[in-house]
Amino acid sequence: MEARFLGITELVEVPSVAVVVDVMRAFTVAAWAFARGAEKIVLAESLDEALALKARRPDWVALKDGPPAPGFDAVNSPGLLRSVDLGGRTVVQKTTAGTVGALAVKEASLVLCASFVVAGATARLLRTRGCDSATFVVTGEGGRADEDLACAQYIARRAAGAGTDAAEFLHRAAGSRAAAELTEGVRQGAHPDDVALCLELDRFPFAMVATSEDSLMVLRPCAVPSPAEEAST
Repeated sequence: MEARFLGITELVEVPSVAVVVDVMRAFTVAAWAFARGAEKIVLAESLDEALALKARRPDWVALKDGPPAPGFDAVNSPGLLRSVDLGGRTVVQKTTAGTVGALAVKEASLVLCASFVVAGATARLLRTRGCDSATFVVTGEGGRADEDLACAQYIARRAAGAGTDAAEFLHRAAGSRAAAELTEGVRQGAHPDDVALCLELDRFPFAMVATSEDSLMVLRPCAVPSPAEEAST
């Protein structure tokens, strides 16, 4: 599979297949939201849009980066979200990088949102869809965030069928600027376990597919059989 790795601002054309990577923390948080029972995640373009959607649908759960804020129910932290019951709920998510990256490629034929916790399932979905090429959107730090680039490169290698040791990629992510800022408490709205949770490889068995629904960009989990499950069928 041919893979390109671009920052959000480097996207000059709509790719056919886009894999939007935000490890710390948007798409780790999204995966945890689905694991906690969320039905879907609406990716909001702005804080104002997130609040407007919440105002129209008070039962929806609004989530943002940074510290808690009026009108929002949760913050962008897997450590804080993992104990929240989201059974059947819709989450509205607005973050600095991840949601921006997904909305930047919303016209692509296939949009996947990814992090290490869904890396294997994301790679398997790319293979099962027969994707010959994919553009990996490295969302953090203007496309230079090493945790996102490492995850993107790891998924690309796995999607290509190459035997790949994850240790090098996880080590790069653990040594990233984002990991240091979370560990040191620079980023607000965080939990002490956030970095460790973001580095849990293949924690969840699903990929996450974003599609347009009623003018909104909506993220949903997509179950992808593991190689062992495929072999048993």
